Amino acid sequence: MASIINQEIPEFSADAYVNGEFKTITSEDVKGNWAIFLFYPADFTFVCPTELEDMAAHYDELKGLGVEVYSVSTDTHFTHKAWHDSSDAIGKVQYPMIGDPTGKITRGFNVMIEEAGLAERGTFLVDPDGLIQVAEIHAGGIGRSAKDMLRKVKAAQYVRENDGEVCPAAWEAGQETLKPSLDLVGKI
Repeated sequence: MASIINQEIPEFSADAYVNGEFKTITSEDVKGNWAIFLFYPADFTFVCPTELEDMAAHYDELKGLGVEVYSVSTDTHFTHKAWHDSSDAIGKVQYPMIGDPTGKITRGFNVMIEEAGLAERGTFLVDPDGLIQVAEIHAGGIGRSAKDMLRKVKAAQYVRENDGEVCPAAWEAGQETLKPSLDLVGKI
């Protein structure tokens, strides 16, 4: 699989369910802000609602950092509304739930399970230029952590705003960063 880090997100236009309304969202709408794309296999399943609810619990903090979240599955926006209306967990979701029944967006991020017509559990952090900065794919039975993605958002934003600095493993906001240089080689 070729790396998609620093690659531009694919062009798309899709219908989404957002806070009681249907809305068209395009790749151009995403640019200019930070974004998380949270791909999941299907509505009305088991691990998926726990992940979307977990992300909903961190949504206000993410919005405060200038990040929009987009959940994406190959279901329709109509199915997203039905799930939102019938599930206590999904009822907490305020971020856009994009329907991708043709699989164009899912294929564009290279997370389509072709034989099933479903998305892998793919998570992507996109910078304001529309470039992918984090890409993760989990097996179907392994749920993701919004808290860890929040940490990665803060690290990516720090690196973007502080040229020449990098964030070490498990870095949290406020901790020391590294400034790679010849003097640092072999001293970590």
